[in-house]
Amino acid sequence: MRSASAAGFDLREAVDGLREAFAPGMGARGAGRTGRGDIRAAILVALSDEPMHGYQLIQAISARSGGMWKPSPGSIYPTLQLLSDEGLLSSEQVGERKVYSLTDAGRAAAAELTDAERPWQPRRAWDGDRAALPKAGAKLAQAIGQVATSGTREQTDRAAVILDETRRKLYALLAED
Repeated sequence: MRSASAAGFDLREAVDGLREAFAPGMGARGAGRTGRGDIRAAILVALSDEPMHGYQLIQAISARSGGMWKPSPGSIYPTLQLLSDEGLLSSEQVGERKVYSLTDAGRAAAAELTDAERPWQPRRAWDGDRAALPKAGAKLAQAIGQVATSGTREQTDRAAVILDETRRKLYALLAED
């Protein structure tokens, strides 16, 4: 068995490159597709449905984005505190969790956002039928990783030939009329 570094490349860099190609801004840790600042709008819109604690917000935003954006606790909780400090949210301790709800000012801010593009929607057109392409790319990256870390020299060489052929076919597809 050979490691990715023994194969002459950094597998994490390769996977991150694929991830970036399909979802700019995702980076190594798989951060969401939406840019900075949009977490604020996503929280306000999600809380307009019902009061939630932080983990529920993470799940709600993930569900609304079809699993394409799952904000981290490191982005949710500071933003909840900021929105609370601004008077847009109030919180109530329920058991061991702090449940957040919109204040009147928060409801007004959320209402302004409802006509705008939803903050959890991807910026690229990967919705609907086009969602199959990035999913297939992610599955391909996983398979490449398995071959790179577990395959023999012959298997990795054959995999490289297959990938080169696939790349050429994809460019040929774009060249069709």
